[in-house]
Amino acid sequence: MISKEPFTQSERYAVSVLASLYSFRMLGLFMVLPLLGVYASDLPGATPQLLGIALGAYGLTQALLQLPLGWLSDRIGRRPVVFVGLLVFIAGSVVAARADTITDIIIGRFLQGCGAIAAALTAMAADYTRDSQRTKTMAIIGGSVGLSFVIALVAGPVLAALGGLSLVFSVTAALGVIGLIIVGLVLPHNPHHQHSLNRGEFEVEHIFGGGLPALYLSIFVLHAILMASFLVVPKLMADEIGFPADHHWALYLGAVLLSLPPALMLMRYGRGNAEPRVPVLLGILAVVAGALLALNAPSLWWMATGMVLLFIGINALEAILPSLLTRLAPGRLRGTASGVFSTSQFLGIFVGGTAGGYVLGAGGVAAVSYTVLTVSAVWLLVAFNFRMEASTTTLQGE
Repeated sequence: MISKEPFTQSERYAVSVLASLYSFRMLGLFMVLPLLGVYASDLPGATPQLLGIALGAYGLTQALLQLPLGWLSDRIGRRPVVFVGLLVFIAGSVVAARADTITDIIIGRFLQGCGAIAAALTAMAADYTRDSQRTKTMAIIGGSVGLSFVIALVAGPVLAALGGLSLVFSVTAALGVIGLIIVGLVLPHNPHHQHSLNRGEFEVEHIFGGGLPALYLSIFVLHAILMASFLVVPKLMADEIGFPADHHWALYLGAVLLSLPPALMLMRYGRGNAEPRVPVLLGILAVVAGALLALNAPSLWWMATGMVLLFIGINALEAILPSLLTRLAPGRLRGTASGVFSTSQFLGIFVGGTAGGYVLGAGGVAAVSYTVLTVSAVWLLVAFNFRMEASTTTLQGE
């Protein structure tokens, strides 16, 4: 899956800039992940259900806007969409930083999600690189996101211990400003930008044909399980296992670092023309086993083992799934297909957080575990039947 052919100089520069942009944006989002279940539980009006909504809220507006903004980026260009999206994301971060109640946090998170630029960024990465470099590009970006995940899981609890959620959201807004600077001053102009589509060129088969639906489902379930797990795990560590919240960063750091070598092996396992189902299935098994073990860990050691497995699957699949998407989606509709993919991803975030909160409130941790197990069975069945098939129809000239 990872080509040995080197990047050109322009590709190397563009990919490094985009990886930095991804990192700064995702760092702010990841920092909140292990904190809301612990630090927001004392806010006025907080319940398991509302905490779940706060955790997944930005996923709903992201899901609603990814497809139209991905479509828009195919027509007016990626850069304007990304720039405006970052401005809205900063505004949402400021609202959340000034929040006094759980409702204020939810409003800020919804507004953060309106900065829905993931589809445009994914398509932009594909625009800057040749097809032979696509998987490597996504692997590098996935690695940068993984690095952001590590830094966020360490920095988030530290910042929260110093200034609470207000400081965390303020830093998130500052990271959004850095993203604006990158887009405005550092990101190169794209020499491979696709021209506008002619009327009549769009067909449903272009973005829902071949193996693409399995990829949409996979990214949905991956993020739903991630959100449901992090709604429970931080509080479980603090209250049941007795591991203080301000020390959680140490466990996250160790678990992510240990997960990186096997995750990279999974990414490289399907190199060339090898069957991609094998690394995908192994990644899914790691996610499911890790989530179930972490949700039911009787001790800190079992919790750490579960988190290592969870991060192996997350890091591998976050690189493999987008790379498969860009190989199967038609070039001039890559932004639209990326929009569907990102919509599925963020809808998974919303459903995982919201449904996880309701299931937790109704049946406790055991009910969350049973739900994860049931959904995972469907996910494994779909992934097992996945085939590396492009859309049945192609655009004229492609």
